[in-house]
Amino acid sequence: MTVSKDIIRPWCIGMTGGIACGKSTVAALFAELGIDIVDADLIARQAVAKGSLALDAIAEHFGPDILNDDGTLDRRKLRNIVFSDDKKLMVLNSIVHPYVHKMLIEQINSKQSVYVIAVIPLLFEHKLNAMFDRILVVDCSEQLQIQRICARDGSGEDIAHNILKRQVSRDTRLSLADDIINTENISADELYSKVQKLDSIYRELALSQHK
Repeated sequence: MTVSKDIIRPWCIGMTGGIACGKSTVAALFAELGIDIVDADLIARQAVAKGSLALDAIAEHFGPDILNDDGTLDRRKLRNIVFSDDKKLMVLNSIVHPYVHKMLIEQINSKQSVYVIAVIPLLFEHKLNAMFDRILVVDCSEQLQIQRICARDGSGEDIAHNILKRQVSRDTRLSLADDIINTENISADELYSKVQKLDSIYRELALSQHK
């Protein structure tokens, strides 16, 4: 779904990057500098919370076994299903995305910091570029992504590779970026310095837009 840029009121950065590239770490550093963060992954979790319309639709399509005993979504089971079958992934996206897009715009427009960062892992895949004033890509090598996915989620390398296949290529992300932060072989202090430099640039750009 492509969303018109004029729907969003604050000056807004779209932050994206491949899975396990370090987007959450970078977003936390911007938050330390007083910038409001909107997290599409968190919104997606809220959209499929227990009792939600989206979760009811997911259970109806994929079966009640997709739920834990307490009625919440078994995310690992669902992930293993949809990342092994493109058609099932398309069905899941068609159920969840309308709820996520609506909540995303509402949350961005509710923020008050000088600019806002929206963290959207699949920003390019869903052609959301036009929503944002600038695009920041958080980057690392695919080899490191796979290592992080397996260590973080307990997934096998086959699932990790399947996830990467369904995201735009690293080269595509980098070619579409206005700004890039590489999180590979970098110290915490170096990463913070890079975030500080971008924050100064973004503040100046945001303030100039509001004059």
